[in-house]
Amino acid sequence: MTTVTEPGLFARELRRWRGTRRLSQLDLAIRADTTQRYVSYLEQGRSRPGRTVVLRLAESLGLSLRERNALLLAAGYAPVYAESDWDAPHLAPTRSALRSVLDGHLPYPALIVDALGRVIETNAAFALFLEGVPPELLREPVNVRRLALHPDGMARRVVNLPDWGRHITEALRVRAQLSPDPDLDDLIAELEGYLPTTAPGPDYVGFAVPLRLRTGDGELRLITTLTSIATAVDVSLAELHLEAFLPADAATAEILRARAERTAAAV
Repeated sequence: MTTVTEPGLFARELRRWRGTRRLSQLDLAIRADTTQRYVSYLEQGRSRPGRTVVLRLAESLGLSLRERNALLLAAGYAPVYAESDWDAPHLAPTRSALRSVLDGHLPYPALIVDALGRVIETNAAFALFLEGVPPELLREPVNVRRLALHPDGMARRVVNLPDWGRHITEALRVRAQLSPDPDLDDLIAELEGYLPTTAPGPDYVGFAVPLRLRTGDGELRLITTLTSIATAVDVSLAELHLEAFLPADAATAEILRARAERTAAAV
């Protein structure tokens, strides 16, 4: 199925993505199993690619499913990847499986978020991060990045806010470079406005920055793991991430275990 599209749009989008990925025409041609001349013709609008070629180029450029759909539209083809609501009936097995993963991570916090950090699902231990947070930050959809760094949110209890906050914004900047998104740029600018202006100290270790969180039971030290659904063929699922927090020391593990036991006893 073809659609009406702006003349030259695909050529411009192909050039833009190749530039974003910092690939030469020859680099892209080798990845896509074609010739540099053909890539040049496509970028000049002198040749119209078939749908299979568009998908091969998109995969070679490392585009997300959403971006692949957009490139198909630019070439005059209908999108091939569906975008389903989280509550769609056909996603029920996936929802059930992911919820089992969340519950299986207890007594440690875990959650599922979308590309912008909006919370989709959490386990019971995630309540740890909500203590003392005002209602306005908990209006749906809750954004976990804003919840973490807003002065009225978790930030009040984060011992190492400058380093941990920079860890979050730097990770988002890397994602924005790979998949430009104005909404993501706006979020990054907002989050950076919450952080103090400081230069990284000699002990700053970038990606390995743990979260040091004050609680009534003592300070917790948590590290984060990120999991994505690598083989998803639905745009919404492909953009989800499961974020699981793990104790960085024995004291943290014991505090979280004790909290879970108190919660269970109170039910």
